[in-house]
Amino acid sequence: MKKILALHTGGTISMSASNGEVHTNEENPLLDSQFINDNIELTNEVILNKPSEHITPEDMLVIKKKLQEVEREGIYDGIVVTHGTDTLEETAYFLDLTVPNKIPIVVTGAMRSSNELGSDGVYNFQSAVLTAASDEAADKGVLVVMNDEIHTARYVTKTHTTNVNTFRTPTFGPIGMVYKRDIRFFQALIKQQACDIQSLKDGVYLVKAYAGMSAIIFEALNRPDTKGVVIEGLGAGNLPVEVVEPIQVLIDRDVPVVMVSRCYNGVAEPIYDYIGGGIDLERMGVIFCQGLNGPKARLKLQIAVSGNMSDEHLAKYMQDAVS
Repeated sequence: MKKILALHTGGTISMSASNGEVHTNEENPLLDSQFINDNIELTNEVILNKPSEHITPEDMLVIKKKLQEVEREGIYDGIVVTHGTDTLEETAYFLDLTVPNKIPIVVTGAMRSSNELGSDGVYNFQSAVLTAASDEAADKGVLVVMNDEIHTARYVTKTHTTNVNTFRTPTFGPIGMVYKRDIRFFQALIKQQACDIQSLKDGVYLVKAYAGMSAIIFEALNRPDTKGVVIEGLGAGNLPVEVVEPIQVLIDRDVPVVMVSRCYNGVAEPIYDYIGGGIDLERMGVIFCQGLNGPKARLKLQIAVSGNMSDEHLAKYMQDAVS
């Protein structure tokens, strides 16, 4: 008998619709769902009841501490976290970066509320529970299970505003599948590393590059409480010439500036050697982060800053695509 704990945080999976409008419920309808499996004992606990747009990194830290508390107790064989989909990938990745988990941790959600036609909530929830109860799900980092697919929290992202098949892993694909009778994995993470922070620092920002970008954005970020900046750069990690000088000012103030690509597929890497090109930016001190999107890189940088990493350690941590 596997014992699985489900921690509920709110989101569409816990909501209902009426007259075409989706709203929160005082009580999560998943608490009444019947999980039919003689080999699994499921316990439900509500720790938050928020739309995922309202979830903050401080809330993520609360979930992280709860997960570690549950692991220390040693009662459960796996944990499922239900969450709204808009920021699900961010919470999942935050947990992936900060929880040195020994038992499976699986995050799931729904694109359709509990009483909508074709609701996917209960199905995704049961798939997540089955995954958390699988021995093979251990030592794979935090997993995201949606629509019969198992993804790593590290690379999965929401790709469609409403489609139930919205969660995808660009470039790499899912690492496993949920079948009718079992769970199957066919990929594994290269390595896993947790930064066990206990508090968070603010002042880490995300900026998206665009044609004709003005220096004023980075000039506005040149303030005493700015702790770090992540840029979603053009192509492989390039920027308009107008923003190069104010970025150099930030770097000279020892503010870490991290580059990812705004492209859906591929990685940021220094290729072009001209003003604003990746090689030029790397010479200036911009840190290239490969494989992450902007929101995840921002969370990773916030965790690095909160962990008081040295400049050298922080740069290596952000550059390492597999930690």
